[in-house]
Amino acid sequence: MRRLGFAALQALPAAVARPQYEAQSVGIGIVHLGIGAFHRAQTAVYSDDALALERGDWGICGVSLRSSDVRDRIAPQEGLYTSVEKSPSGERRRVIGSVREVLFLGDQRHEMHSRLVDARTRIVTLTITEKGYCHDPATGRLNFSHPDIGHDLADAEHPISAVGLLAAALDARRSSHGRPFTVLCCDNLPHNGSLVRGLVLAYAERRDQGLARWIGKHVTFPSTMVDRIVPATTREDVAANDAALGVHDAAPVVHEPFRQWAIEDDFCAGRPAWERAGAQLVDDVAPFEAMKLRLLNASHSAFAYLGYLSGHEYIYQVAAERDFVAYMRGLMRDEVLPTLSIPAGVDVAAYQNALVERFGNPALPHRTQQIAMDGSQKLPQRILATVRDNLAADRPIDCLALAVAGWMRYAEGVDESGREIKVSDPLSSEFARVAAAHRSDPQALGRALLGLRAVFGEDLPADARFADKVIDWLKALHADGAARTVARAVGAFSNY
Repeated sequence: MRRLGFAALQALPAAVARPQYEAQSVGIGIVHLGIGAFHRAQTAVYSDDALALERGDWGICGVSLRSSDVRDRIAPQEGLYTSVEKSPSGERRRVIGSVREVLFLGDQRHEMHSRLVDARTRIVTLTITEKGYCHDPATGRLNFSHPDIGHDLADAEHPISAVGLLAAALDARRSSHGRPFTVLCCDNLPHNGSLVRGLVLAYAERRDQGLARWIGKHVTFPSTMVDRIVPATTREDVAANDAALGVHDAAPVVHEPFRQWAIEDDFCAGRPAWERAGAQLVDDVAPFEAMKLRLLNASHSAFAYLGYLSGHEYIYQVAAERDFVAYMRGLMRDEVLPTLSIPAGVDVAAYQNALVERFGNPALPHRTQQIAMDGSQKLPQRILATVRDNLAADRPIDCLALAVAGWMRYAEGVDESGREIKVSDPLSSEFARVAAAHRSDPQALGRALLGLRAVFGEDLPADARFADKVIDWLKALHADGAARTVARAVGAFSNY
């Protein structure tokens, strides 16, 4: 089958949208680190829309840091790929043209570094997942014992971490043309702009205090909040897309209709007209970020762990269970909402109802195991920050503690039928060691996992209100299973 590319655009069916601008002539002004499915379904789509509305050299050079796979799929297609919007009412397809180049760090280091140093590059965006920042999730500080950071400090000319790559590029820009770029983190991290700024500055301080001072003075790190559900693309998705297009696209992405992007408007070298494409340029992202992390992401994680344990492969299957939806609503209403400052003009009740509807979208099969990945990196910001706020205010934590217990039960690596769970997490070997030592003793298992200071810090394991509640739920999950335990949790809701 013919491959997707510019020459194939005119032959596509009329129902397939295509770039509404001369994508081939757009210069590159953005380098994106971590060009996975989420970036291509979210920020690259906003950029595609913005370029159609207001021209400028804001094309994207996407960089894959760990694998050549995405580069090998997209580069032969001249950067083009299909965005597939799925909803119960049908599918909508469009070809995205904002990605103008794709590189792989492993064999294109020189080209990547040149792009980062090029004065025409004015923004560097990132979606490298929480674990990609080489930090301690419980404290937000750079983990200098992380092997990637150790490598980069020993060999600053050939960094492999995102933090090291940013510092090396900024150092080269400082000593050549002197122009900074904006660093725009698009990952689910609390106060992600200031957090990444702190990580880069901490690393730069170890390398060169002059570099750290220059970065602190000239480089901006706006915070962002991104929201769109993007499940992994399957072989079936690729085959269906090829049939619809009549050409082969090796790199389509699938996603829900909903999208949201709130951005702190603090750019040191200009930016695309993202606001014309629907992004919200704001003075303070924190309220939007907290809503998304604590309502959507916390509920997603709880559904992933407890839903997987109860036998569900996909999130929409979990959202079809009455008890699980009641649990989610109770968690949001009673334990998350009291911790939030709702942004002006936001209907938070409608937002919660939309989350239930979005999770239940059967056209978007989002695997519970995909969301369950890297829980040790996600729990601190998605759930534990809310726990701390509620403990400080003497508010309930029952539903949050059940979500944590669900993570612990999942991290054991054996499901309720005795089958192995393939736990994908930077701490998976530690989980396996703890589980092997305490598999028949939920209380000891819970205490041992609470002892992971990188996840829980020093305070939560020492707080009996939290620790005892988590262990009680973990015992219940072992004795009764996830479905019955969730039903027990919602039994206390007066409106259920």
